[in-house]
Amino acid sequence: MNTWNKFWQWYENKILGSVIIIAIIQFIQVPHMIWNADIMLEAGIVSRINPVLDWLLYGVDLIEIISIINVGMIMFSLIKKKRIDKKEKMVSIKG
Repeated sequence: MNTWNKFWQWYENKILGSVIIIAIIQFIQVPHMIWNADIMLEAGIVSRINPVLDWLLYGVDLIEIISIINVGMIMFSLIKKKRIDKKEKMVSIKG
């Protein structure tokens, strides 16, 4: 088994952990959305109070990159698994 297949086999066994990571990242987005709405409305209730808080809430956008990559990997893994299952089913029907 080559390294690529070993990686995907390992990853498929860890999909639950990946989904948990995605959920955490999505929950972190809630304060970010409130902060962003405050900036858009120029209310100043949450935003522009503390530069460190602004930097952290703005930085949450960068965390989304992990979520986007993770979702792509989960989709690829599930499609790959579905194709393998389909091939095995076809072989068992022919055999």
